[in-house]
Amino acid sequence: MNKKKLIILLLPALSLVSGYAVAQDDKAPERYTYATYLYCDTSTESLADDYVKESEAPVMDKLVDDGAYLSWGWLRHHTGGKWRRIRYFQTDSLDSALAGIGKMGEAMDAALGKDDVGVGASCKSHDDYIWQVKSGTSGVERGTAGLSVYFSCKITEEDRADEIVANDFAPIYDKLVEDGKITSWGWQSHVIGGWFRRLFTMTATDYTKLMAARGEALAAQYGEGNETGAEFAGICSGHQDYLWDIVHEKQAAN
Repeated sequence: MNKKKLIILLLPALSLVSGYAVAQDDKAPERYTYATYLYCDTSTESLADDYVKESEAPVMDKLVDDGAYLSWGWLRHHTGGKWRRIRYFQTDSLDSALAGIGKMGEAMDAALGKDDVGVGASCKSHDDYIWQVKSGTSGVERGTAGLSVYFSCKITEEDRADEIVANDFAPIYDKLVEDGKITSWGWQSHVIGGWFRRLFTMTATDYTKLMAARGEALAAQYGEGNETGAEFAGICSGHQDYLWDIVHEKQAAN
């Protein structure tokens, strides 16, 4: 596979990403997200969406069906920073996440040819991250409207932030799922990549419900007298928000 194609296809979450309940479940299998955040030409980026739908999605769906990935997805920028698209996949180990790049490249070469330019015609640069799912829901269908919050945290205290999410925040988001206000949520930790240290994701059926649920959750997390909320904010004090249209996702059959 040529160097240009390798760069544009370095895949992923989302991403945004999450399902079967993993919060506080020591028996739940590990899940890693390989996410590629793409910078695209806004005048032609819709062509990348068309290409993924017509050419990449069938190949990636088959990789999920064949057991190479637990899931994969393609997300489109709605609101936020400079990232315009996300392509991601999930696996059950770090080794398989790293090996998943090669599997993808081989499958794309076989199906589309070694000289296929793909999404690189519009999306010419990217940032890669590998995340580990720590809490939330994982392995179930998600909503089509997504929120991602990328946190900068104190490395020496970020494990404590994970504890707060698992023990104090998780019940808030689990209740939102139970009440049908959101479809999924997740909390992931940095393994390798850029400078963001933690990723929170949440999805709903539409942005109105998503933002209403976010407001309700934030009020519960950081309301007056909530000491763990204040402690969390002291550990993970900086963040970047994005809203994503979840264009295509496929989960492995349970």
